[in-house]
Amino acid sequence: MWEEFDLLHILGIVLDIAVVWFVIYKLFTLIRGTKAVQLLKGIFVVLGIWFISNILGLTTVQWLVVQAIDWGFLAVIILFQPEIRRALEQLGRGSIFSRHSHSQEKAIHDTIEAIVSSCKYMSKRRIGALITIERETGMSEYVETGINVNGKLTSELLTNIFMPNAPLHDGAVIIKDDEIVAAACYLPLSESPFISKELGTRHRAAMGVSEVTDALTLVVSEETGMISATKNGELHRKLEEEDLRKMLTKELQANQESSKSWNWRGRTNG
Repeated sequence: MWEEFDLLHILGIVLDIAVVWFVIYKLFTLIRGTKAVQLLKGIFVVLGIWFISNILGLTTVQWLVVQAIDWGFLAVIILFQPEIRRALEQLGRGSIFSRHSHSQEKAIHDTIEAIVSSCKYMSKRRIGALITIERETGMSEYVETGINVNGKLTSELLTNIFMPNAPLHDGAVIIKDDEIVAAACYLPLSESPFISKELGTRHRAAMGVSEVTDALTLVVSEETGMISATKNGELHRKLEEEDLRKMLTKELQANQESSKSWNWRGRTNG
């Protein structure tokens, strides 16, 4: 009887720890790529200072840190109200703990078709475009350089943004999941000497962001109408419609399988 009680007690402890770590993991995935990441770093710094001051007996520093913690929670609620609201909304919808489902597969398919259709339209009419698709690495610092859109991704909306003389046609569009997050965003330009001289600013920006993030970026050339893609510092040029669709399908579906590691290889075409 006592052995059975001990076993249940141990299982309860293991389950308790597992649930706590799972919730922490989900919270980390939720705030990844947002300003809350910097806040989390600041919290760790404050806790580190408190721990060191406690060991060294720095009572004044301890008092200041305790005051900062006491008032800090209120400041966090005020400053990060949008992130907290979004987390609660996702919790209410059950999306934080949801797994890959048929609806997600349909959303990926719709996203792919919207992007392919828009790129095909702009390629035929030689409308320049720069489209960045967020993956694991957060793009919030680049989103902040542009204009918030936060609109459902459709081929019509994506194409309209890049129409000549449109207010948002300069810069990059950043897409996350099935949403256009922002437009007219500035991306870092690559300083690689190996980029062809015939390529312009859009291609250098696409290469630049691929060197510092895992984003997939598409470029439609204004001069030639040619579609290119960059990922992990690699440039793929002269993509046909079906090539683009296959690439997007591979990358976006792989992004849903967070437990698997993937590697997108290719060569730079001249």
